[in-house]
Amino acid sequence: MATANALIARIEAAEPQYRAPPSNIDAEQALLGAILVNNDAYYRVSDFLEAGHFLEELHRRIFEVATTLIKAGKVATPVTMKTFLGDQDLGGVTVSQYLARLAAEATTVINAEDYGRTVYDLAIRRQLIGIGEDMVNVAYDSPVDSAPREQIEEAERRLYELAETGRYDGGFQRFSDALTAAIDMAAAAYKREGALSGISTGLIDMDRTLGGLQPSDLIILAGRPAMGKTSLVTNIAFNIAKAYEAEKQQDGTLKTVNGGIVGFFSLEMSAEQLATRIIAEQSGVPSYKIRRGDMREDDFYKITEAAREMQSIPFYIDQTGGISIAQLAARARRLKRQRGLDVLIVDYLQLLSGSSKKGENRVQELTEITTGLKALAKELSVPLIALSQLSRQVESRDDKRPQLSDLRESGSIEQDADVVMFVYREEYYLKNKEPKPGTEEYFKWQTEMDQVHGKAEVIIGKQRHGPTGTVQLAFQADITRFTNLADEDKLPDRIGD
Repeated sequence: MATANALIARIEAAEPQYRAPPSNIDAEQALLGAILVNNDAYYRVSDFLEAGHFLEELHRRIFEVATTLIKAGKVATPVTMKTFLGDQDLGGVTVSQYLARLAAEATTVINAEDYGRTVYDLAIRRQLIGIGEDMVNVAYDSPVDSAPREQIEEAERRLYELAETGRYDGGFQRFSDALTAAIDMAAAAYKREGALSGISTGLIDMDRTLGGLQPSDLIILAGRPAMGKTSLVTNIAFNIAKAYEAEKQQDGTLKTVNGGIVGFFSLEMSAEQLATRIIAEQSGVPSYKIRRGDMREDDFYKITEAAREMQSIPFYIDQTGGISIAQLAARARRLKRQRGLDVLIVDYLQLLSGSSKKGENRVQELTEITTGLKALAKELSVPLIALSQLSRQVESRDDKRPQLSDLRESGSIEQDADVVMFVYREEYYLKNKEPKPGTEEYFKWQTEMDQVHGKAEVIIGKQRHGPTGTVQLAFQADITRFTNLADEDKLPDRIGD
């Protein structure tokens, strides 16, 4: 007998232990009963609970029918609902009898939200189990041409969608809470260097117009080729990363108090090319000399010194080309989670792809991209600067200063952006019109060149939070550096004047 018992125990131990998915049928019944007794209970859970969150199929149908009736302004009771649910045998109990029992055993409306949250949380756990099972199965059976990185990004996307769907921490908030947040922002701006509400770009006149880079803003920086879009955004990114300061909070986390951690998606240039530009800007040695090795000893010293100073700045570069908006969002979330993130930069917009198949409408695809970038900026609560190309129609005008209508597929870009800025350098266009030396036209051209040499304009074509207008900057072409333009009226008197 003992041997038989031991054998049975061994067999039972060897058998797989099947686990039921997490659920609470009692909570589902209690919630549905509360709704049937008093339809006001529905409004306590309607902003986060859906029929799909119920485990039992019958409970899903009951919730769906109740939702339809209540939204139509009708009363959902066992009497009004039985017509829409049909009749079937539930193990000796009809649907009508089951509805009556739910109503008879209902709890108070006060507990409805707690039961709803229990049902919702358990549904999320079941979906997490489903994602986990899919991850395991795909990892086992993945095709040869499927990279693990793609599976990771797909899992991150599904987890994020799960986290955002049906959250019950949203809805209305008291206006006094919004006022408190606004006062806190003003206090932080008062204390911050430069008295800015946003993150300083390091360019005084631009900061004065924008108030710094604002969290959750989608900022489009556009221009024709050779205007210096990438140079300007690289200058801004480095200025922010170099000024980074943080203080430790009581919970051990770091809070940025000045500058910021920068994430840079360089879809066109390699990380080395980007680093060369920044080294040239900081050392004052032209990038073409660095690439050719055409340097004196003191130039090489300047480069190594600049590189040494830049070693510790929080500047992160992703040089992967041709990624989709979904992949970009997944990587940005990962950077914020692992390293922190205060400013995100995308160079440039037209090199991103959407989820639509190739050959479909490019305007629709770009709409998906710009909408996704705006949503990402809001989700991460960081300013997102995206570079954009301009259409060739700029070149056909006498005045080549860009306008909002010059944005490629401009509808979605102009609509989704909080700020649209254009980089424009008159010197570039004027240089190509050089007349024959010695002529009267040449002297006139030379005078015009002297006036615009080393100058650039950043035209703010749209700004939700402030004025539009033009910001004047200095531009050093050989080292691709944008700096503050010295105001002649504010310069000290020259010696001997």
